[in-house]
Amino acid sequence: MKNRVITIHTNDTSVSLKTKRLLAKKLEGSGFIVSESLDPDSELIVCIGGDGAFLEGIHKFDFPNIPFIGINTGHLGFFQEINPNQLADFIFHYKTGKYRLQTLSTVKATVTNDNDEYFEHIGLNEIVIRGELSHPVHLNISIGGSFVERFSGDGILVATPAGSTAYNYSLGGCIVDPRLKLMQVTPIAPMNTTAYRSFTSSILLPSDLSLGVIPDYVTKHGIKITTDHLEYNYNDIKHINIEFSNKIVNLLRFENYDFWTKVKSKFL
Repeated sequence: MKNRVITIHTNDTSVSLKTKRLLAKKLEGSGFIVSESLDPDSELIVCIGGDGAFLEGIHKFDFPNIPFIGINTGHLGFFQEINPNQLADFIFHYKTGKYRLQTLSTVKATVTNDNDEYFEHIGLNEIVIRGELSHPVHLNISIGGSFVERFSGDGILVATPAGSTAYNYSLGGCIVDPRLKLMQVTPIAPMNTTAYRSFTSSILLPSDLSLGVIPDYVTKHGIKITTDHLEYNYNDIKHINIEFSNKIVNLLRFENYDFWTKVKSKFL
């Protein structure tokens, strides 16, 4: 009989560590094997903490096909499905199959440098392009291979529907139902001058279009690319291509989950 292994990822707050110990005890009492690493037999990954811990776990395990579920011991907890006082209910519902999978799309940035070397970065929430050390950036932006604008400002954010309620929302971007597959391009402090004409609101792109970015190096400062919580600095970017990735995140949801009910409970 195949081992039923559940992997637990947690941040290091006292409440998260306490929840982890209690959950591990309950899971083992229900016949599961608990692991802190991604075991070949792992069938579920539990992330304990806030949204930051959830994103950290997804990147740590490199976007596996195994479903995730979050236990909220943080603040907002938008991705998290359960609270620490619902551990027994969670185990019961999971063992009896009373759940469904919500499939979340990811976005990918392919960076090409002056030596024609390629680097890929994937984000579940968003990919942000901005200048190093808070310097403004100047970006030549194309959509589907057609030039659109010469952007000037703090940067641009490309959000997935799942990430529309995160940094994108704080920038004035719109909330997108995750059942829609689209990218949202939101400017960060755009400038409109005679030299640069920048969009001042979000742009929604269908899944089959890509966004091309060519930095205009009018200064010696480099470009910073952020994917969710991870930062990468470049000084020799020739081109950045942003599109949907073929990686997905499967999120465990219980039968009473509704996206817009969660939006209302978290933001209103």
